[in-house]
Amino acid sequence: MSISAETVRFDDDAMWVTLSDGRVIGVPLAWFPRLLRASEEERAAVTISPFGLHWEALDEDISVAGLLAGRGDMGGVGQVA
Repeated sequence: MSISAETVRFDDDAMWVTLSDGRVIGVPLAWFPRLLRASEEERAAVTISPFGLHWEALDEDISVAGLLAGRGDMGGVGQVA
């Protein structure tokens, strides 16, 4: 079974992703500096694909697998793709 993202929302400190298996995962925005610095409108311009999340204007790509593994693009961890 392949797990994919269904929805994405933000609060002041976190990104919340609803997955196709019913889980909702929250990750700190601090893990993704481009999203942390982005406006509400920029964050809302997400494209959800079977592979993950993409923000064209922010040049940000985040995979569901990376989110489930707890990876961000801070501290030398590398960008989640």
